[in-house]
Amino acid sequence: MKPTDIADFFGSLNAGVFAQQVGAALSEVGGGVVDHGKKGKVVITLELSQIGESNQVKINHKLDYQVPTKRGSRREDTALDTPMYVTPKGLELFQTDPTAQMFSRDDTPVTART
Repeated sequence: MKPTDIADFFGSLNAGVFAQQVGAALSEVGGGVVDHGKKGKVVITLELSQIGESNQVKINHKLDYQVPTKRGSRREDTALDTPMYVTPKGLELFQTDPTAQMFSRDDTPVTART
């Protein structure tokens, strides 16, 4: 199995919303660290579990971050699930290419009229 394309993987979690949330959290924490000279924290947790007896897994993705403030810190977390397939190309949202042609012309059962 090839390694999972990490950019595509994070872009697929929660239809791309998770990647945006991580980006916003990194910016907020980075800003708080610079503004207040204290440490901040961003934690991404991924838990995988098999769905039934299929080649699908449920990925529970959790984002937990702590932004330093003037007198302490502010914390926020979020968690959701995204199902994905385990394929020869790694973890992917679709088992096959959804834009691929479903039937080739050779497989078409309709004969041409003459």
